[in-house]
Amino acid sequence: MTVFATVFPSAPQHSGLAIPRGDLWIFGYGSLMWDPGFPYVQWAPALIYGYHRALCISSNRWRGTPQRPGLVLGLDRGGACRGIAFLLAQSDVRPALEALWAREMRRHVYRPRFLRTRLPDKDVNALAFIADPKHGSYMGGLSIRQIAERIATCCGARGANLEYLARTVAHLRELGVRDHHLQRVLAAARALDAQKRS
Repeated sequence: MTVFATVFPSAPQHSGLAIPRGDLWIFGYGSLMWDPGFPYVQWAPALIYGYHRALCISSNRWRGTPQRPGLVLGLDRGGACRGIAFLLAQSDVRPALEALWAREMRRHVYRPRFLRTRLPDKDVNALAFIADPKHGSYMGGLSIRQIAERIATCCGARGANLEYLARTVAHLRELGVRDHHLQRVLAAARALDAQKRS
């Protein structure tokens, strides 16, 4: 569900995205869960419908290189996704969005949208980053083996692709969330990594 509000003032990189005034919820489903990079007032377990977590974004900087791109998570169409919603105070919204745009929107592979997000005690509208299936870096539809082969061998400015996946799965487990697809990919990638080291 998209929320229509005043476009965020004096931030041209956010033009076209309607940011409501006041506090702001942000939905994290990958590295934002364990490394948000912005101050927040509170966090809560969150659930969205209509999208699922998928290793469908080619990463040629943070978790890979142009020569050997890794894979990072995006919200892909269909299903549901459990993650974390962070509440930002109004005074922190502007710098947080600047940081998020620098981190997530360099290549415009994500489409920022407001989605209805279910928290334990209420529903809110949270900003989320959805994978753009028309972008050249969208890699949806790969098999577990294909994903694992890339993750086991790639490393970028923020570290190994395998570490990124392992930290995400571990954090989901702490939240009581078992993402069986990611667990299978992680097991396959670890097996390939072990073969490479042996």
